[in-house]
Formats: sequence, structure tokens, C-alpha cells
Amino acid sequence: MRCEGVARTFGRGERAVVAVHGSSCEVPFGSRIAIVGPSGSGKSTMLHMMAGLETPTAGRVSWPGLAATEPERRGQIGVVFQSPSLVPALTVAENVALPLVLAGLPDAEAQERVTEALELVQVSELATQLPEELSGGQAQRVAVARVLASRPSLILADEPTGQLDRANGQHLVDVLLATAEELDAALVVSTHDIEVADRLQERWRMHEGRLNTDEAWRNQSRAPRGARAGATTAGGRR
Repeated sequence: MRCEGVARTFGRGERAVVAVHGSSCEVPFGSRIAIVGPSGSGKSTMLHMMAGLETPTAGRVSWPGLAATEPERRGQIGVVFQSPSLVPALTVAENVALPLVLAGLPDAEAQERVTEALELVQVSELATQLPEELSGGQAQRVAVARVLASRPSLILADEPTGQLDRANGQHLVDVLLATAEELDAALVVSTHDIEVADRLQERWRMHEGRLNTDEAWRNQSRAPRGARAGATTAGGRR
């Protein structure tokens, strides 16, 4: 995924609010990146543009290495929203299965993925419950399961631990990292929790709508296996 001078402005004239100023970055497959910054710094808007959910006011976002058409590419990008955004009328299992059903996955394979994803985030016992019966933390874990079941190539998580206690938050980060490793997927997590950011390989900073990747902090001990072995992304997927 590549952003080139992207900016996002909401409103017009005197009421215009610039959420993201011209920012550029590149996210290779296999990378593990935390975007840190306070609330209101533009992290969510930046992630939404990376996912193709927000159209930049200026600049360009591209996804070399992913599908050329938007419908196909949508299935390769998994987004964990700050709010769980579950479908109220569907059970937990049905919510997790929904993207798989829409993608035309055979029922047996879809069910297998749903079961595996719910087990990973430790909410299997909630499979038949409706979203209104869940706590905020439980709903967030179900939302993560829905993304993991789709097996995306790019995982974008917006404050995924914000509604969880420390133990469940750390477990969720474990799951995201393990899944990204297994799929060789890129993982980008926005957070204001430095303990979460420390779990990832690289840290970018967002401040007043400006993304700073030039002074990125890198944690070699958290690098994916290939990166620790000296692998290069040159010529690889982006």
C-alpha cells in the first residue's frame, strides 16, 4: 500500500477542517507498523484512506500487489474499526461469516473459518448471541474475528484494544501479530497506547494531521521472521 501526498479536508470555506495534511508512506507486505498519536491527530482518517474507505482531498493512494479491481481488492483489506460496527440482526457467528458469504465462499469452508476465528479471539461461547447481548470488549473481539476470517493481505486496526482490559488487549495484539505472520500480511495499528506500539516492528507518529515516518522507531526484536533473517522487500509485493 502506498500513500503519496495524501490530504483530507472536511467541510468548505471557513468551516473547513484539515484532518490529514499532505502525508506519504509505503507499507510493504510483512510489515508491522504502529501509528501513534493523541486522539484527534488524524490516525483514523489516515487508516480509512489506506483502506480506500475515505477518498483523499489531495494526493493518491494505491495498492500495488493487490487486486486491480475495487470489489476484489476490498476482500484483501481487513479493517478493524474503533467501534465494532456489527450487524444488529445477526448473531456473532453470522456477523463473522457475512463477508465470507458475500464473497461466495462454500458454506463448509466459511463455517470452518468462523469457528477458527472465534476461537482465536476467545469468544466461541458467544457464537449464537446477538450484538446487543455483548459487552463493548466482546463486540470488539468479534469484529476482529470477522476480519481474521477473511484472511486479508493488509490488516488495518484502528485502536483495536481501546475497549479491552490489559490482558484481553495484549491477547488481541498477540492474535493480530500471529495472523499477520501466518498470512504474510501487512499489519498497521493506530494506537495511543505505547505498550501496544512496542509490540510492533516500527512506529510512525501522527501529530496535528501530519504523519511522520522519517524518524520512525524500529524494533528489530519484533521484526517478522523474514525481516530478521535479512530478507528484502525490493521487488516483492507492496
